[in-house]
Amino acid sequence: MSISRNQASLPARRPLVLAVAMASFGMMTTSLQAAEATQTMLVLPQINVIGTSEEDVYKQPGAATIVTAAQLEMIQARSTEEALRAVPGVYIKPEEESAVVANIGIRGLSANDNKTLILEDGVPVAASLFLGNGRYYNPRIQRMESIEVLKGASSLRYGPSTIGGVINYRTKQPKDGLAVETSVGSWNTIKGTIEVGGTSKSGDAVVGAVLSTAHSDGFMDKGYKMNDAMVKAGMALGDNQWLGVKFTHYENDANISYRGLFLNDFKAGRQYNPAPDDYFETERKSFDINHQWDINDDVKLNTLLYWSQMNRDYWRFAVNSAASTAAGRWVYTDAVQGNNRAFERHGIETRAQIRNSLFGVTGEAEVGLRYMKEEMKDQTVNATRATPRSGTINGDQVHSAESYALFLQNRFDMTDRLAITPGVRVERYTQERENLLDANPAGKTSNTEVIPGISATFQVVPALQVFGSVHKAFAPAQTAQSIVAVGGVFQDQQLDAERSTNFELGARGKSGALSYEVAAFHMDFKNQIVPANSTIFTNDNAGKTIHQGLEGAVAYQFDGGFSADASVTWIPVADVEGDRTNAAGTVITARDGNRVPYVPELVANLGLGYQVGSLKTRLSLNHTSSQYTDLLNTPNITEQNNNNLWVGKVEAYTTADLTARYSVNKRLDVFGSVKNLTDELYVASLRQGIYVGPERSYEVGLRYEF
Repeated sequence: MSISRNQASLPARRPLVLAVAMASFGMMTTSLQAAEATQTMLVLPQINVIGTSEEDVYKQPGAATIVTAAQLEMIQARSTEEALRAVPGVYIKPEEESAVVANIGIRGLSANDNKTLILEDGVPVAASLFLGNGRYYNPRIQRMESIEVLKGASSLRYGPSTIGGVINYRTKQPKDGLAVETSVGSWNTIKGTIEVGGTSKSGDAVVGAVLSTAHSDGFMDKGYKMNDAMVKAGMALGDNQWLGVKFTHYENDANISYRGLFLNDFKAGRQYNPAPDDYFETERKSFDINHQWDINDDVKLNTLLYWSQMNRDYWRFAVNSAASTAAGRWVYTDAVQGNNRAFERHGIETRAQIRNSLFGVTGEAEVGLRYMKEEMKDQTVNATRATPRSGTINGDQVHSAESYALFLQNRFDMTDRLAITPGVRVERYTQERENLLDANPAGKTSNTEVIPGISATFQVVPALQVFGSVHKAFAPAQTAQSIVAVGGVFQDQQLDAERSTNFELGARGKSGALSYEVAAFHMDFKNQIVPANSTIFTNDNAGKTIHQGLEGAVAYQFDGGFSADASVTWIPVADVEGDRTNAAGTVITARDGNRVPYVPELVANLGLGYQVGSLKTRLSLNHTSSQYTDLLNTPNITEQNNNNLWVGKVEAYTTADLTARYSVNKRLDVFGSVKNLTDELYVASLRQGIYVGPERSYEVGLRYEF
């Protein structure tokens, strides 16, 4: 059996995709007229995990952060991951500066794991939640208006995989008019974004689009060609109902791989793409329908219907290991393997908010239901250098999952200052794995998780609110872990989900120019899936880790246009409990007391801002302490003698960024940034070799609103 693909097909489609999106938008706006300047545009319904106001933050009985549009404007982030870097509790494991794949850890959970739920307008954006490979897609920052990060028992409202919490990217609402933004920067980077929108004469309907493109040679010649299109439209259905729809299309060809530099080349300061012929090609489409119905003053119902489809083709050249070790860099053969996966998801979720007086106590209930189905087609293709995008299929599997979820919570306003919120979530899911290249039956497994929690807020004084919670959380075993071939037949390994008991105690407040939030947390993580201690199955529920620490953020607006903000995450404990051994009693993955990989003890960020007239500037300092990259806690990489580097302790590093923005007039802004201002040379992470942190880079651009 063979498969072929036109290597040039994706790049050739890119201009067509944008043209079609623009034409579609033009047809939709033909019947629309520009609204009057005084008219308020219709706000399309969407799922917010926190809300849009300061009052919404104070209703959350857990740590809550909103990265606002103004903050995004000043950060000038290259990716959604960079925009999250200063959020307390969050750690980003850097790979490429474009952040094609997601590497996000929260509260001591490894940035390699998928134990934090990532949403866009309330819809899951990971390639899959129950099938694995959730890191393959990162939404583009160009279409984001703000970002919500929610931790603690409030995250029970969403699922699965909310052990770390929930991240929700909120996309831009349509605005009347046309805006164009373009920039150029280091590594021959060129970016362009068009935002366009319009409102009907009555004001009851709105449509908008955000179209963006970015081409770059990339740091260390890890180039990429990205196009992203988002179209949103909606209308009011009478006085108390609203309907919104959103379509997105994303394509990216990235010249990246899992391979990094060898140690000697890193020490010598060499910069080159260690896998110049490997390509990571992604394409994703999604469609959402969001309906909001304010039934009466006390009852509001949101219903969300969503669908997405994603293809990820990963073409990697094989290496000659002996020749690579001798040469001190990767030496490739003519053999190519395509690891090609196609994902599809559809789901429906509805949640009702009901003001009530249960047991004579005023409060608000939230009830949610969700159905979701996922499928992944997983193919491996043996190709050659002569025909690097076609060859013989030697692996062809289908993974699928079907899940149901029920959520219920009620906030009891015990007094004007004290609120207590109990809640529970139930997740029921089945998973299946089938090999299309043999006649053996598919393997199946199923599981039900009941995860309760209780939380509270207490307003001590106007400038101080205390919050706390305890709740259960879980992350499902993925199909590649829960269903494994034994004797050529897929079998259910009867794995429990990975579970955690989470405790949180915090405080937040605002007084004049000062605002702050601080939280202490303890996570007792059980059932981590590790290599098996038996001869029957390949995985067991045997791991336990403890994570505890402090996180906090503070901001102050000084007189004279100066401002300062800081965030810190201190995790002194992120340790394995108990040895992980094989059937012979040999330690295979970790020893009792070892630290979890990619969990630095300290992550600290400091921002200093200054505004004078129409000029805004910001200096950001970002520090990451040392961290291990494997469960065996292998010593510092600079102390190792092996040239082909896979694991080791990564040293601490500190970087600085400088950004500026100037409003020439009401329509025109110019902006610029210098990232890694001091040109710090550092190890960002390890995969199959060293990933080097991006060198000093520059970007300048302008935004004009018509």
